[in-house]
Amino acid sequence: MKKLIEKIKAKKSGTASEAPSRITSDTVAEHREKILAGGRRFKYPLQYVRHKLVFNAIIISLVAIVSLLLLGWWQLYPMQNTSEFIYKITKVLPLPVASVDGQAVLYSDYLMKYLSSVHYLEQKEQVSLKTADGKRQVSYIKQQSMGDAIADAYAEKLASQMKISVNDEEVEAFIKAQRQSSDGETSEQTYFTVIQDFYGWSPSEYRHVVMRKLLRQKVAFAVDDASSRAINNIHTDVANGSTNFKQYVDSLTTNSSKTISYGVSGWVPSNNQDGGLAMAASKMTKNQVSGVIKSTLGDGYYVIRLLDTKDGKVSYEYILVSLSTFNQRLSSVKNKTFEYITIPKN
Repeated sequence: MKKLIEKIKAKKSGTASEAPSRITSDTVAEHREKILAGGRRFKYPLQYVRHKLVFNAIIISLVAIVSLLLLGWWQLYPMQNTSEFIYKITKVLPLPVASVDGQAVLYSDYLMKYLSSVHYLEQKEQVSLKTADGKRQVSYIKQQSMGDAIADAYAEKLASQMKISVNDEEVEAFIKAQRQSSDGETSEQTYFTVIQDFYGWSPSEYRHVVMRKLLRQKVAFAVDDASSRAINNIHTDVANGSTNFKQYVDSLTTNSSKTISYGVSGWVPSNNQDGGLAMAASKMTKNQVSGVIKSTLGDGYYVIRLLDTKDGKVSYEYILVSLSTFNQRLSSVKNKTFEYITIPKN
């Protein structure tokens, strides 16, 4: 009984110690702060749950971003969506469609070439892409566009190593030369309208295509020392003007690769789009042999002889040493070329 009474007393004393302390002038500030803190919880509830809201917002944002990335990946690679919308996305985001010797091949470059060819087929050839023949042509166009984009990317890699570049002036000079015709110079607006009509390219897209084309040509000439030596030797042999071009080419025993060829132009306008050969011929006298001409078409080196001129037209014969080293190098890195989409082979 005595122990029970002691326990009851102890319990009462504990309860009394837990009772609120008496408010005095010394403790009034402490009590006031406790009361205000309790009120803030109801006046500013977001302060107490904002960490949860921020966490939820981060989770939702991450899920949305991952979902968009997965959707984009699915549209680009498994589905191979080639719509104009996807093309515009790839112009903003530098996504790869392949790689060659460690150099990324941009999806936008591939789609630019592909959509241009499709535009021409549908608008100019009136080919339905839903037919069996149309589907075969689409597969072929995809292969060609991919191969062309890979070659451009490889040329860009070599150009970077060799410090080769193309500036805006060179691009504009090329376009100006292309605007020349037998009727005079076509206006820039008319020229770009034709480009848009035939290929679906805007002026900026066409300039990009020209830049890539010129860069690839520069690289192809720069890496082909063998062709440069060959054309210089040929020019030395035929420069006196008495050598028969055709017989000379036929007599060459080193032409097993068929990189050296002979041809005759026939009658063509002096401003013919043939890589600058007709223009060079128009400035020569009959039977005169030219110096070495680097074709603006990028196919190789020429030596020409003017056969005759008549009514603003020229006829010439030529010896061509074709470029081959760039293509050989590109073939040599085939085992280092990876395509990220599957294109059916015809």
